[in-house]
Amino acid sequence: MGILRSIMIRFGLSDLSAERTPITVFLLDDDYRRHAWFEKRFKGDDLDIAENVEEAKELLKAGSYDAIFLDHDLLPHHYESNDHDDFSSTGYAIAEWLHDNPDLQRAATIIVHTRNADAAIPMVQKLRESGRNVEYCAFPMLDLKIKNYWKR
Repeated sequence: MGILRSIMIRFGLSDLSAERTPITVFLLDDDYRRHAWFEKRFKGDDLDIAENVEEAKELLKAGSYDAIFLDHDLLPHHYESNDHDDFSSTGYAIAEWLHDNPDLQRAATIIVHTRNADAAIPMVQKLRESGRNVEYCAFPMLDLKIKNYWKR
């Protein structure tokens, strides 16, 4: 049987794909359309969704995640400008909170997926200060990033 399989592999006749095991995913985002988008991308995985900072803290304290996706702009006025004093209601508050709680979610891959690049960079910097595996990916490119990290 081993020789036959080797021949099939050599000629590209054997399926070499393997199913990955389910992962645990955390999403902080206020947009219901994005919730559905993530549910589709991570079908078969465990997905927890928070819409605000307080929900996010509770879920991140209680669970353990392989992947964490953070949006910055969580309220309508955040979309207009970064010139506001409401950072405690943005994704940056979670970046700061994770920075201040270095034992939480240490193994997770964190992706800041906001369209607001000016706000994403400080989030990434704050999380990297605590030695976390984090990067920024603009939402339009996120599908490709997910396929590269968590291929099905």
